[in-house]
Parts: sequence; structure tokens; C-alpha cells
Amino acid sequence: MQKIQPVILAGGTGSRLWPLSRELYPKQLLSLIDETSLLQTTVLRVSQLNEVLPPLLVVGEEHRFITKSQVDALGLQESCSILLEPVGRNTAPAICGAVEFCALDLDEDIVLLVLPADHLILRKDAFQEAVDKAAELAVEGKIVTFGIEPQYPETGYGYIEQGEGCSVKSFREKPDLETAKAYLDQGNYFWNSCMFAFSIKTFRKEMERMAPEILTVMKTAVSGGVRDNDFYRLDKAAMERSPSDSIDYALMEKTDRAAVVAASLDWSDIGSWQALWEVSAKDAFGNVSRGDVILEDTRNCLVRAEDTLVATLGLEDTLVIETSDAVLVAPMSRSQDVKKIVTGLKKNKRNEFKLHRTVYRPWGSYTVLEEQVRYQIKRISVNPGSKLSLQMHHHRHEHWVVVSGTARITNGEKVFLLYENQSTYIPAGVNHRLENPGVIPLELIEVQNGSYLGEDDIVRFEDEYGRNE
Repeated sequence: MQKIQPVILAGGTGSRLWPLSRELYPKQLLSLIDETSLLQTTVLRVSQLNEVLPPLLVVGEEHRFITKSQVDALGLQESCSILLEPVGRNTAPAICGAVEFCALDLDEDIVLLVLPADHLILRKDAFQEAVDKAAELAVEGKIVTFGIEPQYPETGYGYIEQGEGCSVKSFREKPDLETAKAYLDQGNYFWNSCMFAFSIKTFRKEMERMAPEILTVMKTAVSGGVRDNDFYRLDKAAMERSPSDSIDYALMEKTDRAAVVAASLDWSDIGSWQALWEVSAKDAFGNVSRGDVILEDTRNCLVRAEDTLVATLGLEDTLVIETSDAVLVAPMSRSQDVKKIVTGLKKNKRNEFKLHRTVYRPWGSYTVLEEQVRYQIKRISVNPGSKLSLQMHHHRHEHWVVVSGTARITNGEKVFLLYENQSTYIPAGVNHRLENPGVIPLELIEVQNGSYLGEDDIVRFEDEYGRNE
């Protein structure tokens, strides 16, 4: 049986799922259906396929540590490889970089299975059958895309028109409702899932014909890349020269080797809050709820509470999403327009599009409890055995109070231990470091005060995670 190398594209931000999805904690890292994130679910799904190699993940630089943390939490026997994109250039360069990276160690006849990290597939047996069929076509020299059998006239997806056999006649952009209904009636149109299968050899040949500039640049980005602990970082200067094109535009719409495997997978890209409502289990009144929620005379709603009690009364067809720093209320029918709010937040340079109050770092996390002009209060959690960088700040002073666990403190020339209810003060300009030498998480409260409290006021001298920002 043909060996398969999964490639999981774990970029993107999922702006339509704001305020839960943020630029630095995007959709694929969220637990939307159960306690497992979409990324983790995808890794588990491909790891259970027949004759499969450990997956390769393609992620953005800023998501590398939380991605690795989530994958490590799965406890897989074989570790995943993680390829870092220093800049985003859409799916064609991302896939091309993955292909060139795989070609460093794998035979050019190996079949790559390329999947987004943030899709839901409930029918695992049907997925295995579709992958087997796609692998057979890929061995024959086809570039295979997976077409999802449409259940209704969806206007939020692109479509694939199937020709004779498994051939692709055309790719169609997102249609209006009447066109989508016509596609459904015709019977040979499928939702474009953006999942692919092909051999390294075939992909390279077709990219050489259809998008040689991307291929050349990404070969350079891989050959000029460097190993960084658990990651392989593509060369930034090379990747910046790449055109920013989707794989559909750069290759699939032009090649004569395109094939489609039609599949009924109970699939969703969970591209909006309404899409999440559609695939989630509902109560007797059609509601989907999560968290500390009270629903009174409420029907066909999606209500999610992340941080505090949310109560609804007399609502219908409405979504209510609460996080610690933002609340979204909208008609379910307007869920595709949530991205307009994110655009406005970016335009007004507000942090709510980018960060949650809780921010994840390779050593643990911090949560902003209060933020004022000249002081800020944080809760810091450090994983057992982890340490922050040896650093200094120009503009702020810090007070640390240990709440639980044990802290090893570097404060200038002194190194000492602090225990529960003990504290220390670190003046601006003094080198310092925080470590957790224990076997339980270290929790402490940090009070910052000074003329400037931005996260960019950090000068790092030593860092276990290769950060210099």
C-alpha cells in the first residue's frame, strides 16, 4: 500500500470567529466542538490513517510554541515536524515549501496529503476511503482535490465542477443563492474543501509549468532555511520574494492533471459562528451553548460564555459570544459579517483583534487582570521545569508575589528561591529571570508600574526558545 505523508496547513486567523479567534490565538487552536482543538483533531485524524508517516505542520512564526504544545499534549508515539513560515504568502507558497521540505528526505514518488488544520470531519471511515482513492489517483500522476457532496445550496464555499470520471471540468468562485441552487440540481458540483493529494514529482512538474516563480523562490526558502530546536524555519528573505497566490489560482485552475474525489464526510470548515451552530449538538429548543449560560425563552441561538455568566431572555436566531475583554451579539444570519468588526479593530489599532487577555508563551502564559496608564497587573503561570528569558526593561519596575508553587528568581547578581506568599521587587534596568524548578505550575501575581508598559520593552540576554524579539 502507498505510503502517505500528511501536510497540515495551520496558518490563518479565522476572523469570522471573533472574539474567540484572535490573530495570536487563531481558529485552529480553539476547542469548538469538544475539549480538543481543531488542530489536535486534525493531527489525530491523519495519524490514524493507513500507511501514514508522522505529519508535517506548516505554521506561522508567531504560533509555533502553542502549536507544538498542543501537539505534544496528544502524546503521539512519533513526533510531528513543524515548518515555520516567517511571512504569510497564501497557500501556494506554503504547500510548495512543504513539498520541497519533504523532498529533502523522501522519495519523489511519495504521496502528500495536504489538509487545512481547522476543518471538521465526522465520518472517519469515509475519510479513509476517500484518502485511499485519492492516493491511487496521485500515484497515476494526478493532482487530486476532495469535493464534498453538497447538502444544501451554500454560498460561502467555492465549487468544483466534475467532468468525465474523476476529471475536473472547472473551479467556480463562491456563487449567489440562485447559482448555488442550480449547482445542487445539476448534481456534478461539489464544495471545494481545499484538501489535496499528489506525489512530490507530479507537483513539482506542474508548478514548474504553471507557477515557476513560486517554485524557484520556495526551493531557495527551503535550502536556505535553518533548524531552530524543534522547528525548521524557512528563509525569510527568499519567501518575501514569493507571489502571494492561492493553490487554486496558481495551479489547480490551470493544470490538466486535476482530479476530484467526491466524498460525503460530514464535513465543515467551521468558517463562521452559524457554521459552528449547524454542526453542534443542540438542546430541545435548537440552542447551542457552552460555559456558564442561562437560557430563558431562547430558541435557535448560539450562546458561549468564556469568562462570566451569560443569561439570555426572549432571543431567537442570535449569537452571543462572551470573552474576558469582548462580547459579540449579532443575528445568526449576519455571522459572515463578523470579519467587518475585526477589520475595524485593526484600523483603529485596538489589541482585541490580536490578543486575548490570556497570552500563551513557550514557558506558560500570562493573563492581564487590570491595565491602566502607569500600572498593570498580571497573573503569570510558569510550567514545571520552564524558565523565562534573562531580560531587562528600560521603563518599568516589577513586583512579583508567589501565589502557589516555587520560583527561582534571578534579580541582578542574586539568585534565590521564593515560596507561597513571598515576594520580590525588580527595578527598571536590572537583569532578571523567573524559573519554575518544581513539579507543579508556578503561579504568581506581577504588578508593573512605569512610564511605558508595552511588551516590546524587553531586552533579552539569554533565551531557551531562540527568541530575540
